[in-house]
Amino acid sequence: MKKFKVYVDTSVFGGVFDDRFSDASLKFFDLVRTRYLSLVTSVVVRDEIQPAPEQVREYFASITADAEVADINQEALSLRNAYLDARIVTEKSSDDALHVALATVTDCKLIVSWNFKHIVNFEKIPLYNAVNALNGFSNIAIFSPMEVVKNEDNDN
Repeated sequence: MKKFKVYVDTSVFGGVFDDRFSDASLKFFDLVRTRYLSLVTSVVVRDEIQPAPEQVREYFASITADAEVADINQEALSLRNAYLDARIVTEKSSDDALHVALATVTDCKLIVSWNFKHIVNFEKIPLYNAVNALNGFSNIAIFSPMEVVKNEDNDN
């Protein structure tokens, strides 16, 4: 069975050690370890993790040992720039747009994030997908770990 590719941004790794987000983050990563989810992350996430507390860095290293790590390439940069040109986010949040672009160009079906301002945002998701369509890419689903875990829990 082909695994379902899921891009995970930095916030989910940090969420493991945040009381507000730890339960859903840990349950999500349990799905990665034991189910049909194929973890994709990126050099952007790796770089954003570097200044994080040691426990976050260690968890990231342990969970991503077998993950696909997307490199920044021209295709992703062009798509990120299209998001910026469409004013989905500002230049200040260009790394958030780059996460969405990297997930899109690596053919992930889903982005999982706790970033409700720039990524998991009901106003921005259709805009990201509109730009994707205009640039020949598929739509991408964007959810918080809580939504993914809740859906999985209801699928008993």
